[in-house]
Amino acid sequence: MDFSDKKVLITGASRGIGYATAKEFLALGARVAVNGRTKESVDKAIAKLGGGDGLVAAPGDVGTVDGCESLVATAIQGLGGLDVLVNNAGICLDTPIEKSDETVWDDTFDINAKGTFFCVRAALQVLRKHEGAIVNVASVNGIQGYKDSTVYCASKGAVVNLTRALAIELAPDIRVNCVCPGYVDTDMVRRDFIDRTDDPAAAEREAIDDAPLKRIATPEEIGKAIAYLASHDARFITGAALPIDGGGSAGR
Repeated sequence: MDFSDKKVLITGASRGIGYATAKEFLALGARVAVNGRTKESVDKAIAKLGGGDGLVAAPGDVGTVDGCESLVATAIQGLGGLDVLVNNAGICLDTPIEKSDETVWDDTFDINAKGTFFCVRAALQVLRKHEGAIVNVASVNGIQGYKDSTVYCASKGAVVNLTRALAIELAPDIRVNCVCPGYVDTDMVRRDFIDRTDDPAAAEREAIDDAPLKRIATPEEIGKAIAYLASHDARFITGAALPIDGGGSAGR
């Protein structure tokens, strides 16, 4: 895959899957706009990525329409255009329905679903001009249900079906796909192991046992899949929801 002279915006790129994806696109020759909620988090990620002309800072909150429009405009201006939009920013608040109040619902949907939609809308004109690609980061929780994760499942299900609808509406000018990771070795997942159990090691073993391949994914593996779906090699793929879960969803 070759992304030389291509311009890529990745939301939530200051850590985890987003950071690994930024690193992958840089290695493939792209210029990358790095988004995070704060300028400090973005600057830290850019420094860790090596800095230089290949990186553009695009801080902003994807949980608001104004934030989406501002960060996309900053990225386009800094990059001089846009070929690929990766909607990666997201949150996971694993909460049983009895404890899921309006704040949990709004916070989850504002970032996971609304942020994805309005970043796409803000980038639409430029992506059409460049015959670009969009890759959304959903989750296996978006294609099947999980206990005590109803709100998160609903938000990621919205991302999956949003991907399908956009793929139809934006064709043939723009391709739209999504990845659906299972457990990934990120700080968010590690924090979840700690927050939801008194035995984090047991929680990790449960996650490993959930996948027939008997491990959890690395962020780099998700980044490589995202790059593939955005690449010319995937030019006849649109509307796809790709599970990357070690086979965990295959038997469900």
